Amino acid sequence: MSDRDAAIEEQLTSAPPQPERDWATRVRRFVRPRRRWCWGTKLVVTASVAWLLFVLCHLLASGRTSLWAPLELIPPLMFLAVPALLMAVAPLARPVRWRIMSLLLVTAVLGAGRSGVNYATLWYTPPPAGPGAITVAAWNTEFWDQDWRTAEGDRYSPGFYAYLHKLNADVYLLMEYLYVDTGAGNMRSQRWTADLALRIDKLAELRREFPGYHVAVSGEQITLSRFPIVGHRGLDMRPWLPADQKPIPEALRDWPEGYTVETLRTDIDVNGKVVSFYDGQISQPPLEWRLYSAESRDINFSRTLRREASYRAISADIAANPNPAVLAGDLNTSPAMGIRRLLPERLVDRTPALSSLYPATYLAGTAELWRIDWLYTTPDVTVHSYELPGSEGLSDHRAQRMVMSVS
Repeated sequence: MSDRDAAIEEQLTSAPPQPERDWATRVRRFVRPRRRWCWGTKLVVTASVAWLLFVLCHLLASGRTSLWAPLELIPPLMFLAVPALLMAVAPLARPVRWRIMSLLLVTAVLGAGRSGVNYATLWYTPPPAGPGAITVAAWNTEFWDQDWRTAEGDRYSPGFYAYLHKLNADVYLLMEYLYVDTGAGNMRSQRWTADLALRIDKLAELRREFPGYHVAVSGEQITLSRFPIVGHRGLDMRPWLPADQKPIPEALRDWPEGYTVETLRTDIDVNGKVVSFYDGQISQPPLEWRLYSAESRDINFSRTLRREASYRAISADIAANPNPAVLAGDLNTSPAMGIRRLLPERLVDRTPALSSLYPATYLAGTAELWRIDWLYTTPDVTVHSYELPGSEGLSDHRAQRMVMSVS
């Protein structure tokens, strides 16, 4: 065999050189299936990618635009439940099951902080209380002692004050210090409007039930304190409201704080140190799911702006306040909602002190749905215990009861 024949034979038998794959080729190879996917694989992949995109959009848009507000109403646990459910069916997508399971794991981690699960309770133990600790209770009373659910027009719940005494607090931060006009129709079937609010005066009853306590009131918020109150004022939201929302509604002209104030600041002398207690009830989030009607857009926009103004009023006041501070109340904000980012960085979320893995304060009948009542303090306030006692049928909110001290 000649040298030329040997060279030709070597060229024929040797494998052709493989071109180096660039990054784009590798990505296409990762994304494109090697064989046609079955309908189960397509469904799992589509659902997993769609949920990832929803979570990313939620993290970016929640608390930043009124257009996203109705979508914030999803149950917080969905941020863990949906990835878990898709993980269970991921084996159906056999060609890409490991990639999909990895994607779902990332999605679950991204949404974990919005799920409402109190992970820190697994390892955090609050410090024991010392002799200077005090007890604070915060509670949305749901129209004070008005028994409006069982009998329209009834203005008294016999167990109301007994429940407050059972909380046995040195400081009470109470919300919805008002009645609702049940004569205006069925409250469950209509939106809350200013003309349904009825101002009340229960100071004589409170002084009889809580002798020696000091009282501060502004709007729908009221504070009772065993310690001296050295000052109080409602936080006016109007500087942060647009011009068209600043005028006080005609129905509240005789009670302007019912419109302009959603948080009461009460400065209390606690064992020689002034502590500022913020008793807040933020406006409800938009409850309208129909995103594309003009009326719904207006309602969503108006409510979102009012909620933002209330948060900004709290943030501005606490930022300028040198006192130790406690913010407790009905923020009408679930763990899924991003608007809490407007609170100042100076505040610390005290959720880890709760013993519950899934704390829920909003009650619907016998169902405990999710949390909308919160406790924040400045770092110089130590929380020794934190619990959520039941409302004994008096309210659709659990109370918050805390033992704390100031360093």
